[in-house]
Amino acid sequence: MGERVEFARPDGKTCPAYLALPSAGAKAPAVVVIQEWWGLNEQIQKVADRVAQAGYRAIVPDLYRGVLAKDADEAQHTMHNLDFMDATNQDIRGALQHLKQYTPEKKVAVMGFCMGGALTLLSAMKLTELDSGVCFYGVPPAAAGDPGQIKVPLQCHFAKDDDWCSPQVVDELEKKLKAGGAKYELYRYDAKHAFMNEARPEVYEPSSAKTAWERTLEFLKRTIAS
Repeated sequence: MGERVEFARPDGKTCPAYLALPSAGAKAPAVVVIQEWWGLNEQIQKVADRVAQAGYRAIVPDLYRGVLAKDADEAQHTMHNLDFMDATNQDIRGALQHLKQYTPEKKVAVMGFCMGGALTLLSAMKLTELDSGVCFYGVPPAAAGDPGQIKVPLQCHFAKDDDWCSPQVVDELEKKLKAGGAKYELYRYDAKHAFMNEARPEVYEPSSAKTAWERTLEFLKRTIAS
């Protein structure tokens, strides 16, 4: 459904990406979709396709520049080698600017999963170009900034059975969001980390995934499609 493209970063370099367009084409509101730690693989491309089918332009920046992790060890290594601030300030900001340049009056959201969820929160903290954010089971390190500073509408989805975004980590995130007066909604599911990833049957939880997706589409409609 989609195609491979390149867009300009603010620093003048380029970033490869996967772009999926809805029937409304370039006139539709848009979503920057951020990959899990596996890379820009077929599964995250299908997520972008689903976003496009829902009526939004969707672009997935290739943060790993073509690298696809084959297993968790390789994914961990590749993620740790990623410069998160460069990915936020250059790749994700460039994607937002790329989507906005065609129809500046249209709104753009950022949506990310796992590593991409952490980058979604970072983007909401650091970037002015996004209009809302949807975070799936990802939290950046405390040193990266205060989530309470987030000014755009935010929706968060977390699993109760998660050893990275543990209930304690999520409680701390929510505490900071509340303290800062952030406009957020946060949902917890009886599921494991990465419960949205249908390519991983050991963690995929269809009922939670369906509910989370319905909430996401309703949130996007409310925050960027109106």
